[in-house]
Amino acid sequence: MTVTLTGPTLTTERLTLRLPQASDFETLAAFFETDRSKFVGGPERDRGKSWRIFGHIVGHWPLRGWGSFVIDLGDGKPAGMVGPWFPEGWPEREIGWSLWSQEHEGNGYIVEAMSAIYPYIWNDLGWDTAVSNIEPDNAASIRTAERLGATLDPNAEGPDETDLVYRHKPGGYPK
Repeated sequence: MTVTLTGPTLTTERLTLRLPQASDFETLAAFFETDRSKFVGGPERDRGKSWRIFGHIVGHWPLRGWGSFVIDLGDGKPAGMVGPWFPEGWPEREIGWSLWSQEHEGNGYIVEAMSAIYPYIWNDLGWDTAVSNIEPDNAASIRTAERLGATLDPNAEGPDETDLVYRHKPGGYPK
């Protein structure tokens, strides 16, 4: 039996933000085999564990009614993920992101994607707050959060006690 996910497709000038598909797994698994995944639970060289990570991502859609979107550059191949995220037990709803290949870094894809994600979470989902939990050594994600106008919230707790918690401005849109 195959379950079909339902949800919106969001678009920007260069990107299509779509729901995860089974065919995205190979690219995600390849990403998790590299040290580039160290800030999102990797590296993970066990395909079975990578499959469970992928299931966790996909499972948000039927369980919560929303979840992270796969970034598609128009060629049907996944470039990464971006969007709302709230695993059980986490203190607050999060906006997360990752690019799965170094070739996609430095092109402004996350900031551009957020121009569609922000209206989705503030208007469609009705969120009034969101954070991004970032490990202190993840300078690229810190720069991205700051570029998006998110500010460090020293009083907030992340899922890991060492996380920096960046708070997004409700109704905010990237610069």
